Amino acid sequence: MLVTYGDATTPEATTGRALMTDTHMLEVLAADVNKSLKLPNDIALVGEQCGRVNASWNAADRRIKICYELVDLSLRLFGDSDSPDSIVEATNSTIGTFFHELSHALISVYDLPFTGREEDVADQLAAFAILEPNAVLKDFPDPARVAEDYALMFRLWAQQRGSAGESDFAAAHSVNEARTYNLRCWIYGSDPTAHANMITEGELPADRAGGCHEEYQQLSRAWSRLLEPYLK
Repeated sequence: MLVTYGDATTPEATTGRALMTDTHMLEVLAADVNKSLKLPNDIALVGEQCGRVNASWNAADRRIKICYELVDLSLRLFGDSDSPDSIVEATNSTIGTFFHELSHALISVYDLPFTGREEDVADQLAAFAILEPNAVLKDFPDPARVAEDYALMFRLWAQQRGSAGESDFAAAHSVNEARTYNLRCWIYGSDPTAHANMITEGELPADRAGGCHEEYQQLSRAWSRLLEPYLK
């Protein structure tokens, strides 16, 4: 996985680019991937000014793109862009977005079978890559916090959007609220004892939490088996 950063000319892109380069975000993520996965071809990991909030995987170019505007929006959603907490939260949510796009890339380059909508599957694989010990995310100190901030990003997006409309329910991605609770379920299910506060603090309804350990175990078994031939 090879990293490049494009130029930034707008205030939003400049802010997003600065966070990414100051934290060496893409370099650390690429190093995690290169240490963990046997890739059949080089994959470009690009920070770029896009003119809109976006991140994507392009199979034809074998290219993951993280838009600077996405990082800038995350900073604004999480609060004061100069706050250390906001910087950590925006960094973590962008890491989560990277793993979602990496999931699309792995499905493509390894020709992995899956059932269900690919966007939902990519969220599952992203959660596995972040939360599973000895999976892909190794060089960040608190993977669960990464996943929690990624989940919170969708809650904040939903609050910014307001009530969901028909186009939200018809979209390829699940609605943001559902993505939040799915991710929180998998975080809790990965270690219910460590994340018991998610129930007591109202972040995850108890009736969903009851099945989350088994839900995560099913997810982990499936992705461990599918990725096993490609892990270093």
